[in-house]
Amino acid sequence: MSLRVFVLWILLLFPLLAPAQTEINGVYASEAGKDLDVALVTFGPGTELWERFGHNAILIRDRTSGRQRLYNYGMFDFAQKDFFLNFARGRMLYRIAVDDPADEFPFYRSEGRWIVEQDLNLTPEQRVKLFDYLEQNIRPENAQYRYDYFTANCATRVRDALDTALDGAIRTQLIAPSRGFTYRMDSMRLMRPEPVLMVLMDAGLGPFADKRISYWAESFVPMEFMRYVRDLKVRDAAGNLVPLVARETTLDAGRLPEPPEYPSNWVWQALAIGVAAGLGLLALARRRTRRWARWTFATGASLIALACGIAGLVLIGLWTLTDHVAAWHNENILLLNPLCLLLMPAWIASARARWQPSRFIKAMSFLVAFVAAFEFFLKIYPSFPQDNRFWIALLLPIHAALAASVNWKRS
Repeated sequence: MSLRVFVLWILLLFPLLAPAQTEINGVYASEAGKDLDVALVTFGPGTELWERFGHNAILIRDRTSGRQRLYNYGMFDFAQKDFFLNFARGRMLYRIAVDDPADEFPFYRSEGRWIVEQDLNLTPEQRVKLFDYLEQNIRPENAQYRYDYFTANCATRVRDALDTALDGAIRTQLIAPSRGFTYRMDSMRLMRPEPVLMVLMDAGLGPFADKRISYWAESFVPMEFMRYVRDLKVRDAAGNLVPLVARETTLDAGRLPEPPEYPSNWVWQALAIGVAAGLGLLALARRRTRRWARWTFATGASLIALACGIAGLVLIGLWTLTDHVAAWHNENILLLNPLCLLLMPAWIASARARWQPSRFIKAMSFLVAFVAAFEFFLKIYPSFPQDNRFWIALLLPIHAALAASVNWKRS
């Protein structure tokens, strides 16, 4: 074979011998994945309501092209058609977006949020598998997904993407361990800076939020997933066990305070408020001969009935009319009782000097108090796991006091 023919064969075969390259949106990934770097990026909590839980994203760098792609799940738009209606119905559509970290990181820094980057020990094949998975996700037909606060948010989607690339290695190691936390506990501690919203969220969460969750489930909190990833082990290309996190770098320390490690326990404070309010209502009822006492009692009792009744209707609506699974079977319906609305006309009328409660009002007020007391005794049984001690402590004394105020013997 002549030298000229040999060189010709080499030129013809060279494209077959060279590493295959695929191009997606201008980013090249070698078949071996040797030129890709993968990192888990975690952003600390922000000041906006939807930023309180923090955020996760996946960063992929291609050393060949110099391109960097930050894959962000959990993106939403208030201008989206029927956004608020879908939010109320529990049918939120969120999406994945791809951004340049050079544009995104300054935004988080400007909000005072910390940024931690964890470079991951993935084999070349796993890097390509993850890259392909994410690129499939960002296609227009795949970009949107049904959002859920606990099971399908920015952190769980990132977790699932990495777990898919690692053939289930993350789930295998996180599915059993637990630190005994629940969805409610994590939600309450992270919402602590918004006490009013925290209390409203606590009222709206049902028993789904009170089951003890594993590290895998608790990874719905981006910061917790970041911490759990530190201890994971994976097999390298040679089959040896190595840490999943090759290197962790704090890109920005942030300036916002860290959320508390544990949720607040305000049961005793709620009991003190409930008992004080109940005793106050009883004292006002016994001083009905004074106009100011009648009017104060009527105003307080009416506002309590209105608030409890409307809240109860909302809880029933969340249970029966929406896809908010975490709000289903909410036992607070026995405390925030819609039947309270039937008592409102009587409480308003109690401002009159000659008002006398009817037998219906006496029976209805007793029923509301009895149902609230029944909820207290249900806590004995493990089949009723909802942690609503705060609401029992707050509302049971008040319902009992209102029932007593109309059921004692009057002169």
